[in-house]
Amino acid sequence: MARFIGTIEGEVKTTSFKILLSTSDVEKGSFVKINHEVYGWVLARIGGLKRYMQDGEEVLIADARTIGYKQNEQVLIPKSPFKPNEKVYSADKELIQNVMGLSKNRKNNIYLGLLEGHNIPVYLDIQKTIGKHVSVLAKTGAGKSYTVAVILEELLKNDIPIVVIDPHGEYSTLKYENDDYDAMLKFNVKPRSYRDKVKEYAANIIINPDADKLTLNPKFSLEELIDILPMRLTDKQKSIVYDALKRLEDKDYTIQDLINVVKLEKEKTKWKVISGLETLRNSGIFDGRPITEEDIVKEGQASIINLKGTEPQIQELIITKIARSLFNAAKSGLLPSFFFLVEEAHNFCPERGFGDVLSSNILRNIASEGRKFGFYLCVVSQRPARIDKNVLSQCNTQIILKVTNPNDLRAIGQSIEGFTSGMENDIRQLSVGQALVVGECVEQPITVNIRARETKHLSTVRIKEKITPMKRETGFIDKIKPIFLKDESELSERVDMEKIKIGLERSKRRKTLRDRIISIFLKDK
Repeated sequence: MARFIGTIEGEVKTTSFKILLSTSDVEKGSFVKINHEVYGWVLARIGGLKRYMQDGEEVLIADARTIGYKQNEQVLIPKSPFKPNEKVYSADKELIQNVMGLSKNRKNNIYLGLLEGHNIPVYLDIQKTIGKHVSVLAKTGAGKSYTVAVILEELLKNDIPIVVIDPHGEYSTLKYENDDYDAMLKFNVKPRSYRDKVKEYAANIIINPDADKLTLNPKFSLEELIDILPMRLTDKQKSIVYDALKRLEDKDYTIQDLINVVKLEKEKTKWKVISGLETLRNSGIFDGRPITEEDIVKEGQASIINLKGTEPQIQELIITKIARSLFNAAKSGLLPSFFFLVEEAHNFCPERGFGDVLSSNILRNIASEGRKFGFYLCVVSQRPARIDKNVLSQCNTQIILKVTNPNDLRAIGQSIEGFTSGMENDIRQLSVGQALVVGECVEQPITVNIRARETKHLSTVRIKEKITPMKRETGFIDKIKPIFLKDESELSERVDMEKIKIGLERSKRRKTLRDRIISIFLKDK
């Protein structure tokens, strides 16, 4: 039976109204329902609470916003307001799930967490969530990487191929089971390791010894090579590059082979091209057996490109080469649909006012065209204002954790259709571990308490476990031994010291005798 919580008070609009509460245990964000005389049960959400004294009595008022009712798979808002003094009840699970478009089944969905104010699991349809690109945005320390790891766990359970661009080496922790049992119990989550589903590659295997060496294919198209070279080329220099690639066409070649061919050119402008090619060669990422697109994109596998300890310019080069190769393969239908996640996205596709980097163009192309070929992009950042606006606006699903910077909030508002000042306040007031979810995967924006991870978070993983030797249980013999052999360690130390003293005395005597003999024979000198 629905729980009565109060009555509608004062002026009533179709989109908003006030509730005179009869109970004090109603929270901000709670869902309520009102029986409309024409449309039946309508869902609403409490956006704020205020308490004051009136005629010596305490009054508790809630501000509520109408969400609507479901009709023909659409959520509609009543065309006429509720009656004054209409009774208000706490909303039931079924009505919330139905109107908000939340799945009732965990299987083949993303279990993100629990709906704020209710013990209702939030299951998001995978295709609707990632199929039109995703952004995960938050200020530092709000739980951004933790939320991303939860999404990755869910996609791995459903065998979705994943590629993660990981500048700080955060996501290798998917290999380790979580041991925070209290947190997992609250969300009905069990510890799990995805070690058998994670493949980690790194450019710097000294800092990342558990990863495989990342080696990229040195073969380029003319457009690729011009984009990747760390300088702008003149038409003459582009012609030199074209001739060199033409000579090596249909051959397995290295960057050094390319340099040698360019050196054969007579034009003096070749030296700028050679300098750029030497930069590529010296990066070391083209040495060895190159990984293929099929190695990186596999069903049920997360390929982590760990860039920890790699210089920013080389990071840009790696992302550009991998993203371009995968995009071309996807356009040719050679790969299954996959999830491509870019951490610290503001560094790899910055807004034009913050400079341009090597990887900007390809990421813009993927954002605008990738979904047609099953290339699903996810950008993750703590500085939304610094991400390319074209890229951010292409992300249909927005998972936004706490953000307070006015510029970042403005950038988020510009990327979300129908963004309101109320949503901005909601984002400012989110707690750590809470997220506002907006997009096609939900009928209306919802606030979610992100579930506990199945795997360990970076801060809880020890890189090297310190081994503590086992203490042998003290027996009766050990207890009485000191009575007879006072202190064996002191005794052994005393013996050793005596030996050392004797050795020093002998050495001293030998030295003295030798000195005397020398003094006899070398007296005159």
